[in-house]
Amino acid sequence: MFKTILKRIAKELDKHKIPYMVIGGQAVLIYGEPRFSKDIDITIGMNVDKFEIMKNIADNLSLEILVSNAEDFVKSTMVLPLIDRKSGIRVDFIFSFSFYEKQAIERAVNVKIDDVKVKFASLEDIMVHKIIAGRARDIEDVKNIILKNPDFDRKYVVTWLNNFDKSLNENFLSLFRKILKENEKFR
Repeated sequence: MFKTILKRIAKELDKHKIPYMVIGGQAVLIYGEPRFSKDIDITIGMNVDKFEIMKNIADNLSLEILVSNAEDFVKSTMVLPLIDRKSGIRVDFIFSFSFYEKQAIERAVNVKIDDVKVKFASLEDIMVHKIIAGRARDIEDVKNIILKNPDFDRKYVVTWLNNFDKSLNENFLSLFRKILKENEKFR
């Protein structure tokens, strides 16, 4: 069912020329270890002032909005939470217009699902997203991605984590280095 929904969403977003990339658990399935994911997270390259466009797209896709006063919710969270009532699968459209997200969307990789090209975040951008999210499941995903794909662009990941460390006063880069060190033990 996930494939069917992903294909429908990709076709609709492409039809409206909306830049996007699939992130989260669905993208991890491409680069890491298979695991259960109960939702679909999609970053869209537009600001929240385009809410009405996305609301119409959700209607076209028969996705139901999960919150009341959705426009205010999107303005405060940057997320439009939806559900496909037929399957019960949750879909989150994440509004984004930052320089990093714009670049990440441009780097998205086309993955063919049957006859439809679906844009998934690059391996490196998934790692950046997951390290910033920082939950135990996300860190485990990064470890698995690195084990399965040891020849990724480390410089890209380091550069962006360093940028986020500086702008958010965090320690994402040290976490990434710790993960790399731990993964070296398993080779």
